[in-house]
Amino acid sequence: MTMLIKTYKPYGIVVVPFPFTDSAEAKRRPALIVSSEQHQQDTGQVTLLMVTCAKHSRWMSDHLIQDLKVTGLTAASFIRLKVFTLDLRLVLKEVGQLGPSDCKQVQSMLRSHFEL
Repeated sequence: MTMLIKTYKPYGIVVVPFPFTDSAEAKRRPALIVSSEQHQQDTGQVTLLMVTCAKHSRWMSDHLIQDLKVTGLTAASFIRLKVFTLDLRLVLKEVGQLGPSDCKQVQSMLRSHFEL
């Protein structure tokens, strides 16, 4: 029997238990969906980018979200090229979507990062 799995549109903003690279702990944080719905359906996994307010640090590749209203975020935030994959069952909720100009910027960041 095939199990129905909720999938999410690319460039959606979701809340997930974000894994830390230097600790076994996780905190609830927003993240950006970058995997296709087909990939999510086929694997039960979702690929994400970190969303942060970057109060303590900035990375050169950080992208400041320009259209904050559509994201569901309440504070100025950056998309960070910190890529991770989670089981779809760990997605806690969907809060919004990136606007078109922010999507284009993220696509450019990903092409550059992965040499696509």
